[in-house]
Amino acid sequence: MLSRRNFLTAAVGVAAAGGLAACAKEDDSSTGSSSAGGTKALTLGFSQVGSESGWRSANTDSVKAAAKEAGYNLKFSDAQQKQENQISAIRSYITQGVDVIAFSPVVVTGWDAVLKEAKAKKIPVVLTDRSVETSDESLYVTLVGSDFTDEGRRAAKILEKVLEKAGHKGNVKIAQLEGTTGAAPAIERAKGFKEVMDADHKDDWKIVVSQTGDFTRAGGKQVMAAFLQSNPDIDVLFAHNDDMGIGAIQAIEAAGKKPGKDILIVTVDGVKDGFVAMSEGKINAIVECNPLLGPQLMEVVQKVKDGETVERWIKTKESDFMQDQAKAALPTRKY
Repeated sequence: MLSRRNFLTAAVGVAAAGGLAACAKEDDSSTGSSSAGGTKALTLGFSQVGSESGWRSANTDSVKAAAKEAGYNLKFSDAQQKQENQISAIRSYITQGVDVIAFSPVVVTGWDAVLKEAKAKKIPVVLTDRSVETSDESLYVTLVGSDFTDEGRRAAKILEKVLEKAGHKGNVKIAQLEGTTGAAPAIERAKGFKEVMDADHKDDWKIVVSQTGDFTRAGGKQVMAAFLQSNPDIDVLFAHNDDMGIGAIQAIEAAGKKPGKDILIVTVDGVKDGFVAMSEGKINAIVECNPLLGPQLMEVVQKVKDGETVERWIKTKESDFMQDQAKAALPTRKY
């Protein structure tokens, strides 16, 4: 099996090769009121960011499957990328008296009030995927998620290989499609990428344009079209997720350019559609972000409920997610 580092290098080769707000969605995925031993099952309230990308869909599926496997009662809500919906969902879970609350925050700030309400009711809170900034770190127990800053660094380092393979010489003009404004992955991926750029390429790399595409394909397409009008000589696109990159490909092709050749593209995530684009030579490299957090989250939730001490930040485990997505992207051959 390929290590993450070798797999990403291979990817470059492939590139050459209470009540919720009215608009929120709630899904009560309860698995039953008691376990096989007759004890009351743990009830977990989980508020998801939304369903903006292939990564997010895989993350939601993982959480639901893991909760079912663990025998937990899962109260699930989709915030549709709106913080007010997520706050309403959390308050609903507090009113219902769930055992543990978990959520993937839409943005970094603005959570103190509702987290204090959960703490007052002695309901522990676990963050998943994304971090928050609070005035009191005791308002949540732990974060289960990836190192987004390191993902940004790895995107910059893999871009070095992409440029070398493409034979690009001289200055590099980079367009950046950011994730949702104020969201942890958008802030930290941009930070990590810039760290490497400033340290190793301050004389030859320049981000000439950068704007949010909200982690969506539609956003990526719309913003990339505007980028190309204002900066038609872009050399590289760094997209904070695959879906924005795929949307950008549509805009690049509409402008009469070849994605992956005229404009080199590096993205983050590793979903199936990203690998399809990479197999077609339209994306040059993808940095993995593992969405399969469900099993880890359920382990942490049980420890928190049992009063066990857990680490402040539990990093996402390595997975075969990217390899599975790459295999799924390969066309079926008929003989």
